[in-house]
Amino acid sequence: MTTISSAWSRFPSRVAISAGLVTTGVVHTQLYARGYRFIEYVGPSFAVQAAAAFALAALVLIGPWTMRAAAAVLSVAALGGFVLSRTSGLFGFTEIGWQPAPQAMIAVAAEICTLVVCLASLYRRQHRT
Repeated sequence: MTTISSAWSRFPSRVAISAGLVTTGVVHTQLYARGYRFIEYVGPSFAVQAAAAFALAALVLIGPWTMRAAAAVLSVAALGGFVLSRTSGLFGFTEIGWQPAPQAMIAVAAEICTLVVCLASLYRRQHRT
């Protein structure tokens, strides 16, 4: 009984992580389709990020804690790519500010939320055992 109620108590955080991953996956898919696919290195990176986000969105719901850790890593990588593209450039590609709007802001917000919920979930898991 305790195991089932414990599993259900973790489900809302898994749904939140999954929703964040789907959101960032959709944004990266949209940008890829709208022309990023033609940018060397960056285009394929957007496709890989979107595919990984969609796969992890499903796996986080049913998988072990390692899927939440992988989701956190994916969010950190996406945020890192965003920061690099606005500062020193990423493979020669640079953007300015929150362009393209509103996708940049939506993706960053989704990735930050995903990361925060992942870290909180993993922290709770660590202190439960």
